[in-house]
Parts: sequence; structure tokens; C-alpha cells
Amino acid sequence: MNKIVITFFLTFLLTFNAIAGSDGKYNLSKNNPEKIKDCFEALNRGTFALNQGLDKVIFKPVAQAYRSLPSPVRTGTGNVLENLSSLITIPNNVLQGDLKTAGVNTGRFIINTTVGILGIFDVASEIGFSEYQKEDYGQTLAKWGVGPGCYIVLPVLGPSTIRDTAGSFINVMGGDPYYNVSAHGNNQYLDRSDYMLTKTLTAIDFRAKNLESFDNLEKNSLDFYASVKSLYLQDRQRKINNTKTGATIEIIYEGEWEELETQ
Repeated sequence: MNKIVITFFLTFLLTFNAIAGSDGKYNLSKNNPEKIKDCFEALNRGTFALNQGLDKVIFKPVAQAYRSLPSPVRTGTGNVLENLSSLITIPNNVLQGDLKTAGVNTGRFIINTTVGILGIFDVASEIGFSEYQKEDYGQTLAKWGVGPGCYIVLPVLGPSTIRDTAGSFINVMGGDPYYNVSAHGNNQYLDRSDYMLTKTLTAIDFRAKNLESFDNLEKNSLDFYASVKSLYLQDRQRKINNTKTGATIEIIYEGEWEELETQ
């Protein structure tokens, strides 16, 4: 059943993308994220307002409480979450044909999971492993030539595109999200409930790191919705191209917004 749903969704994605980008204006090779259509702007703005309300009532207070924890606890939690994200990055390294990086990230995961005590300590970076760059299915689809389609704002999850939403959907529906990696060596696997727990913790960790940044962005933006959209689209392009310039903002369901730069 899952495979049927995924096939249908991908068919919709490819069809929609062909309609939205048939004139070539939305091809990623043009490197112009501003050209991505906001086809559902009225609905997107409504969802954005809903997310803002949820943030003020739920996410921001929880993030503030989380931020009151000792710094080593927060650092260790962030390290564990990043270590687990390798289990999404590594398959996408392979799907993109980057076997060398897949090998490096596999080594990083093994070292941090064992010597680093389940990833609490980033031992791999300390011993000289290259900087870790996350990859997700949305980036892989882009590498395969799938255009972004329209911009969309998802309830709770936030900014996305048709393509990136499909990438996240594949991860959640296409079998166990963490690829049946044994948690204890005795066939106990990380399942969807574990996946959703890590995504929730990641969202809280991200929000705690960016309390002031979001407040400043909202305060100084003539149109907060447009500012967030621009930052998101720029950052997705940066990640697809594997460049380090431009805005730094990531969607929580795959990339985890680690740092928000608005200067």
C-alpha cells in the first residue's frame, strides 16, 4: 500500500512540475529561487499565520524552557540528533552517486555512535573528519533533474516546495525512516515513532537556537511571510548546489534549521 501511495504522489509531483515549469523558467540550473511560483499564496499565508499562532502558544515557550537547560545537555542533544540525521544523509549520498562522501559519513556515524556514546560527543569532527553536510530526498530529486514546483507552506512543518514535500513524504512512507539500523544489535529498530520523536526534538532544538533571530526577523520585516519564503528558497538552492554562501535556514522535517542568518 505504501508503494502505491508513493507512486501516486510522485506521479502527481512530476505532472505538476511539468505544468508549472514547462517554459523552463523554474529549472534549478537557472539558479534563481525567486522565480519559483507561489501558486497557493492565499492558502500559504493562512497556514503561515496558523503556524505563527502555534509557535507563540506551544513551540516558543517549550523552546524557552529547553534553552534553560545546561549548555552541555543542549549540545549533547544537538549532537545526537545530527548523528541520527546521518541515517538519512548516507542513503541520499549514495542515490546522488557521491560514494566517497557516503563512506565518510558512514565512518562518522560509526565513530560517533560508538566512541561518541550514541552521538553525544562529536568525536569524528575532533579527529579530523570533514565538515558534515546533510542531504535529503528533496535534494536528491533536484539532483535527478526534478524541478521544485510551487512554493508551499505546510502546517507545523513550515516552508517547502512540491518537490521537497515529496522528498519528505518518501522518507516517512517508504519503510522505516531510519533504514532498519539496529539500535541495540538485537533487531530492535528505529521505527516511525522514533523518527517523529527525533523530528520533534530537532524542532525544539532549532527553535531554541533561533529565538532572537526569529524575533528580529519578524520585527524588522515589512512582510514576514515573504522574508521567510525568500530565506528558505535561497537556502534550499544553496544546499542543492552544496555551496556555503547565502542565507542559512533549513526546513525542520529534513534539514533541521540549525542557524538563521538574516544579515
